[in-house]
Amino acid sequence: MSEIKTHYRNCNICEAMCGLEIKYQDKEIISIKGDQQDPFSQGYNCPKATALEDFYTDKDRLKTPIKRTATGWEDISWDEAFSEIIDKFKGIQQQYGKNALAIYLGNPNAHSLGNALFLRPFMKSLGTINRFSSASTDQIPHHVAANFMFGAGMLIPIPDIDRTDFMLIIGGNPVVSNGSMMTAPNVIGRMKAIQKRGGKIVVVDPRRTRTAKIADQHLFIRPEKDALLLFAMIHCVFARGKVNLRHIETMVTGLDELEKLAKTYPPEKVAEFVGIKASTIHTLADDMMAADAAICYSRMGASTQTFGGLCQWLTNVLNIITGNFDRAGGAMFPQPAFDLLRNQKKGYKSSFGQYHSRVRKLPFFNGEFPVATLAEEIQTAGEGQIKSLITVAGNPVLSAPSGHKLAEAFDSLDYMVAIDIYLNETTQYANIILPGTTGIENSHFDIFFNNFSVRNTVKYSAPLFEKEPQQRADWQILQEIAARMTNTPLDDPMLKITPEMLLDSELKKGAYGKQGMSLQKLIDNPHGIDLGPLMPCIEARIKTANGKVDLAPQLYIDDLPRLNSVMTQPARDQQYPFDLIGRRLVKSHNTWTQNSARLVKGKNPCTLEIHPEDAKLLGITKGQRLKVSSLVGEIEIEAVITDDIQQGVVSMPQGWGHNQKGIKMSVAATQPGVSINDITDADRVDLLTGNAAFNGTPVAIEIA
Repeated sequence: MSEIKTHYRNCNICEAMCGLEIKYQDKEIISIKGDQQDPFSQGYNCPKATALEDFYTDKDRLKTPIKRTATGWEDISWDEAFSEIIDKFKGIQQQYGKNALAIYLGNPNAHSLGNALFLRPFMKSLGTINRFSSASTDQIPHHVAANFMFGAGMLIPIPDIDRTDFMLIIGGNPVVSNGSMMTAPNVIGRMKAIQKRGGKIVVVDPRRTRTAKIADQHLFIRPEKDALLLFAMIHCVFARGKVNLRHIETMVTGLDELEKLAKTYPPEKVAEFVGIKASTIHTLADDMMAADAAICYSRMGASTQTFGGLCQWLTNVLNIITGNFDRAGGAMFPQPAFDLLRNQKKGYKSSFGQYHSRVRKLPFFNGEFPVATLAEEIQTAGEGQIKSLITVAGNPVLSAPSGHKLAEAFDSLDYMVAIDIYLNETTQYANIILPGTTGIENSHFDIFFNNFSVRNTVKYSAPLFEKEPQQRADWQILQEIAARMTNTPLDDPMLKITPEMLLDSELKKGAYGKQGMSLQKLIDNPHGIDLGPLMPCIEARIKTANGKVDLAPQLYIDDLPRLNSVMTQPARDQQYPFDLIGRRLVKSHNTWTQNSARLVKGKNPCTLEIHPEDAKLLGITKGQRLKVSSLVGEIEIEAVITDDIQQGVVSMPQGWGHNQKGIKMSVAATQPGVSINDITDADRVDLLTGNAAFNGTPVAIEIA
């Protein structure tokens, strides 16, 4: 045997960008640990990193194309696969129009250097506007707010958690997620540092999460009432005469309009609806205003609901008017080495509302339609009906609302292709599956998450193991489909371009290019390079036409009657009296970590949390099987009785349901667990942004 060697890389499973130290011998991994010399994660890593080895060694992972036939799945050559796919795609588009073909992009695309760079020309080559992705299941409200307030969808303010004195977390569980739209390895350590320096952390959530348990204060709130709480706090700032814009005072518009709007949301008016006392809301606002540096961070619970757009707008507003914007300890813009906004000019007109979905008229934004509309766009006949689909590293049957309806829709397609390493709940409907390389076989650079990072850092990871001769990387698959769709010769010099070539070019042209930033510099520094803390930079970063922050965009004002109607509706649905919310698990990331034996072993985590008083009322005991039903479906799940959940609310994880019949998965098929999305209604969306509303689903509970 050869000597034991060490490889350094970033983990690319979640957003945290944790540095890893991998010990290996030949092609066998001996250990995966946190890289103590990584300047960002400083040795921290979570259990999910072990999945990189599990994916690599999984005997059920696909490595060559397979085709669905009448007698089962059969191996085919790459050339045969590409030839059939192009023939089918072109034939369907010729018969039904360009938009009869649709694209769905899953979450792993954001964690892939090659896909991040090659997806745009790939999508352009297909010529369709019917594009969908996992982004509209959780983060579009952030991008819409950034677009209308700051002029660019990717210009998202990030909490400067390392220097704040007061952190208000609404609907987020960063200790488990390691951030989420806030790239921050070792959040628990960073939060404890806030407390150690005398700061305070408050969590507002219908569930006492792991984050809430280490916070200084936890406040239960009724699901989907976060916008009312935020408006009440904004009301308090104006009522106290404490608006403090600091150095951006001349860069803000809409302040007077905002004050008028906020007057109608005093804490005394909204308290009964949010479930938090008016006096507590006043104190919460006072604490934020009194802190030397403060931040409000709103995430999944605030985004994946019917008022997600309003929540993210109001979160930005609260940070701005309390003097906590573009300054240390507040909300700040990162300055990444690979700047996605480098070429975007001020006043650029976004695609928001450029098109609307054919059936439900939901808005097109960021180059895509909301995934909540995908099933109906396939199943509704007429001009523009989707007849064919290609999915790239996604499993929307488990990750999108009304997943069972999506399964029915996929089964009705004329032709479907999946780029994926597994035969799973979504790819089983494909005619051909094209598997790419994965994880440690790929090079890596976090193009997207450096834009959400709590500190400016940069790091490149070379592949640990070379791919086998019959394998292709995802970006190579995308590149060849694009070439064949556009009749580009396969020996064209442009097809010799690699992710590393594009990365090197962008690094040299970016903000640190004059300081010698390049791919070679990153190769020479395998642990990564610390570029320093977030710095005030709003004048250079803002992209609005007038160079100002718009505090009161008209589309948010127009959405307020919908919010106000909440305060005139009955508090409970008599048929479905409980509110269902999701929850995150430390050893799970969406749907794509369930094939890791080490991450799914142990006690079944896919349970329904219910409050003791609710359990007593319904005669439920610990471990009983419950039937949970909604307007669109029902599931059975095991009960866990806990006062960590608010009375009238129940919670279960997202990303499960891998035990469906006919799916051969090495580990997950043997695990219990049902999909929350089989009872999540695709018709429940944030009408302003089109984002799916996973939280607040009305459900009924009974003993199975």
